[in-house]
Amino acid sequence: MATQTRVTVWNEFRHERQDPEIAAVYPQGIHGAIAGYLRGHGCIVHTATLDEPSHGLTEHILNNTDVLVWWGHMAHGEVSDEIVAQVHDRVLKGMGLIVLHSGHFSKIFKRLMGTTCDLKWREAGERERIWVVAAGHPIADGIGEYFEIPHEEMYGEYFDIPEPETLVFVSWFQGGEVFRSGCCYRRGQGRIFYFRPGHESFPTYHQPEVLRVISNAVRWARPVERPITTFGHRPEPIEALTK
Repeated sequence: MATQTRVTVWNEFRHERQDPEIAAVYPQGIHGAIAGYLRGHGCIVHTATLDEPSHGLTEHILNNTDVLVWWGHMAHGEVSDEIVAQVHDRVLKGMGLIVLHSGHFSKIFKRLMGTTCDLKWREAGERERIWVVAAGHPIADGIGEYFEIPHEEMYGEYFDIPEPETLVFVSWFQGGEVFRSGCCYRRGQGRIFYFRPGHESFPTYHQPEVLRVISNAVRWARPVERPITTFGHRPEPIEALTK
């Protein structure tokens, strides 16, 4: 039997505590909505939030996380640089990272990308059509050619990120903009997936297709068995040297 994937879902958990309308959409927090779905699909799930000690990301938690799911928006600057460094180190060593929506501006995503990760945006509650542009990719499993979100915040190009190693989804918005909304990367031994949907005031993380993509991404990003990588001086050659 395959080992269950250990997932930590991280969320600022500020909007839901400060805005009653958002709390009504996500009474258990955005992290709770995502965690509940993943638990129902075979994952061992822990949640963590910004205002917990160490932002809920202690060394023990990180060392026992296969995939970290990250949602942030209004308090990126409050995330400790020390915690960011620890998450960065774990990704390089093989932990998967799924960055959602406004997490594009998180310290950890910008550090891993090495760019501003800036973009255009508009809050108008417009329709978003998300097209699959990497048919057969495991993150798009079960999605079909496209799916639609009735109301979402618009993100538009140019999106200042490195060219994705695989672009899985492209979004079109009712106002006419397009956006690279499903981007795969590798950094060190870790896999990273950025997924655009998820504005806090809309029930996006209750939509089956969105949750299916996140679940697929968790399976794709989990660490794989590989030989231990070594670096540095190798005094003994693999084969005998002849002069």
